[in-house]
Amino acid sequence: MSASKPAETLPQDKVKFSHRLAYGAGAFVNNLLAAASGGMMIVLNLGLGMNPALVGLLGALPRLTDAFTDPLMGFISDNTQSKWGRRRPYIFGGVICAGLLFALLWQLPTGKSETFYFVWFLVGSILFYAGYTIFATPWVALGYELTPDYHERTRLMGTQNFVGQLAYIVSPWFLWIMNSGRFFRDPISGEPDQVAGAAGLAIIIAIVAIGLGILPAVLLKERLQPVKTKTKDKVSLKKNIGSFFKGFGITLSNSAFIKLCVATFLVFNGFILISSFQFYVIIYYVCGGDQTAGAKYAGWAGTVGAICTFAVVVIVTWLATRIGKRNAFFISIGLSIVGYALKWVCYNPEIPWLVVLPAPLMAFGLGGLFTLIPSMVADVVDTDELKTNERREGMFGSIFWWTVKLGLAAALAGGGYILNFTGFDVELAANQSAHSIFLLRLFDVWVPVITSALAIWAIYTFPITEKKANEVRKVLEQRRGSKPLGDAS
Repeated sequence: MSASKPAETLPQDKVKFSHRLAYGAGAFVNNLLAAASGGMMIVLNLGLGMNPALVGLLGALPRLTDAFTDPLMGFISDNTQSKWGRRRPYIFGGVICAGLLFALLWQLPTGKSETFYFVWFLVGSILFYAGYTIFATPWVALGYELTPDYHERTRLMGTQNFVGQLAYIVSPWFLWIMNSGRFFRDPISGEPDQVAGAAGLAIIIAIVAIGLGILPAVLLKERLQPVKTKTKDKVSLKKNIGSFFKGFGITLSNSAFIKLCVATFLVFNGFILISSFQFYVIIYYVCGGDQTAGAKYAGWAGTVGAICTFAVVVIVTWLATRIGKRNAFFISIGLSIVGYALKWVCYNPEIPWLVVLPAPLMAFGLGGLFTLIPSMVADVVDTDELKTNERREGMFGSIFWWTVKLGLAAALAGGGYILNFTGFDVELAANQSAHSIFLLRLFDVWVPVITSALAIWAIYTFPITEKKANEVRKVLEQRRGSKPLGDAS
């Protein structure tokens, strides 16, 4: 694991910095919508009094549709032929659709029953995630093909992750923004109101998402076309369905890819399972039930973590080019485990500002994960082409994110039931039982510690090294009868 000089990247394999930023704009939108769609749902419990189990189901059930829409969108994108490319038309139209639907989702009518809000949010979320998929799946696939170079892929993914982390600087403050009354108030009474805050905030998020989300479609060009020459004759529906399931099966049979999916599932969804618990612990343990103070300290902890993630992305990118992507993963996730464990000591009602101290180490978890794993998936796509003579960036990207979303659905649903299991009762406000607070703290610390440790075990035998990746690339270019493919600009 000693440092060494990374292999030189050919000029034609480099992605211009401006184009890295354009791809990163898609990451910002992806993270912003993900953070908002999950983080704002606490309003359904705290603002509308909805049962936490129902809130968890609302987070989970719409995600189950991704089991069908994500791989289908990947297949459609892989096999689209248009003068604008395979990915760009969907990125452009999908982000507009997702932004508009997200804004509409949070325009909740007042004075309705819990059942009404559940149905409204369930139907609206399913439609929103469909639009989200149309944007996100081709955007992910586009990143896998922008460069064939082993290290340039890590630099590209590091840049997009760096830009994407900007979303996590603002997202920890969403609860404070919705609560404070400084920006949004009830239109009738004029009083501060969480639900009115959510409605206004959703419109702003939608405008930002659309404005930035179209940039990858407008500014980037696609580097690869489908490997197989396509006939101009129409393909029957039966043949298309057969091709879809064949590609789906081949993708799932790739053991290296499955290792990446398992590791991401564990790290990301171990965090998501208890993501809302941090707010509850800070509000009801550290701050004694004061929502405004708790939201402030949670906001500072989130912002510090997001700022530190920028440094993490740079460090992990540099480290991966010296000791390899797999070893960099071990170090990054290991440091995050230390950070999660520190929460037991640093979340202290006597010294509330200590909540910010674990954040820098915790940042190595998601910061390292989404820098390294996408780059490793791009390497897997090449090995798949070597074996099958087909390019399936869309299918790999969709199934990869489908496994994340499947775990996300389980985590969101499970989080609500775990919250009920702790005995937390919103009606008790600051008078939660000591047993309930203890369980909240226990789950908040140990769930991500355990899942992150299991993720390190999953990646331990990942087989694609820099040497292997370069050998695969050489064979592929000889097979295509081409020189090294040029810049994605």
